Amino acid sequence: MSKKYFGTDGIRGAVNSKNINGEMFFKFGLATGTFFKSQKKNKQTAIIAKDTRLSGYMLEPALVSGLTSAGMDVYTLGPIPTNGLAMLTKAMRANMGIMITASHNPHHDNGLKLFGPDGMKLSNNFEKKIENIIDKNIVKNLSEARKLGRVKRLETGTRDYIKILKKNFIKEFNLRGLRIVIDCANGAGYKAGPELLKSLGAKVIAIGVEPNGLNINKNCGSVHPNNIKTAVKKYRAHVGISLDGDADRVIMCDEKSNIIDGDQIVAALASRWKNKKMLKGGVVGTLMSNYGLEKYFKNNNIKFIRANVGDRYVKEKMQKYKFNLGGEQSGHIILGKFATTGDGLLVALEALFALRKGKKASEFFSKFKKIPQILKNIDVKDKDIITKPEIKKSIKIAEKLIKRHGRILVRKSGTESKIRVMGESENLNLLKKCMKIITNKIK
Repeated sequence: MSKKYFGTDGIRGAVNSKNINGEMFFKFGLATGTFFKSQKKNKQTAIIAKDTRLSGYMLEPALVSGLTSAGMDVYTLGPIPTNGLAMLTKAMRANMGIMITASHNPHHDNGLKLFGPDGMKLSNNFEKKIENIIDKNIVKNLSEARKLGRVKRLETGTRDYIKILKKNFIKEFNLRGLRIVIDCANGAGYKAGPELLKSLGAKVIAIGVEPNGLNINKNCGSVHPNNIKTAVKKYRAHVGISLDGDADRVIMCDEKSNIIDGDQIVAALASRWKNKKMLKGGVVGTLMSNYGLEKYFKNNNIKFIRANVGDRYVKEKMQKYKFNLGGEQSGHIILGKFATTGDGLLVALEALFALRKGKKASEFFSKFKKIPQILKNIDVKDKDIITKPEIKKSIKIAEKLIKRHGRILVRKSGTESKIRVMGESENLNLLKKCMKIITNKIK
């Protein structure tokens, strides 16, 4: 049975729409609190963090109201990265963590991501159980007055998160002598990112650190990597780091102003980990991972498995096969040794650790030649359009043309009202022709 509210990465949508409004967030809070409370009889604790969207000020109180109405105590952290919330949920032994965010989406969208006491995103099965509670009569789930939850604001979230990140590395680790550009997308990492790098001794050029509630991801961050490309060149930086709105993904830039995507970062880390005997099992990628990455791993005897798009599915495959490294081209990368979900700052630190002795970023990240890839994101009113006969026919025609010369992938976005069409081939003209067949029909 498909889920009603939850997508591939929590709940996400336009603010004050069907699901992203105060009433629904109260219901989400009440249902989630009721579900976790049913696991134990004693009062339980939830931690809430958020990114910098203006709508967070509307949605957070509604969520808190729902949780406390279910009898849960709540700690609010304010803006910190998604994995910071996951780490602190586990470190504080809370029963659950909730991140209010729409990740890389524009400010007019928002949503939430749920984490269990182990810092892991909730399973599909748990999400379905919470959905069942949402749709039931809420009155019976309301706590009596003396059993309502309490709320407390914690001001140390960013500092505590940075401490946890630094504990993953040797005490002597520092970034002195490095000039680093970081673009925080005016999002959840706008404090933690620069503070972390400065605390390690780097000279930091920070951009995207002036959130106003409306400028998150706007012409900045990992979806606009040309910002760090330009800044790295301007300031003659050694490396650039670009986060998205909730800082769970990262795109980087070398000293030559070359953009480094998630596939290239994963290849570099996998190579290093293999040499250091740190790589366990192999690497999990996704259906979107560049074929050049797959060929690189094959040539270097590194096992490679593709998962569905979404870091949740990458993590599930990592657990199934007991791999400790996985990631997406978009920059969602999971370092199984250190984290339970994607963390842009942690991944950047792991790369910077490899560069600390003077190695150039361009050398570290140049592991494979990317196969030409084209990605088109098409806005649609109904994502089920790809099930229509004429659309399916156009896909079959394109797949037949490109067979043995590349591949085509057409899928619904799990987080936006878009159809994503991706194609790969060394034959660029053929690739463009096949892409056009599909995209024109969808449009």
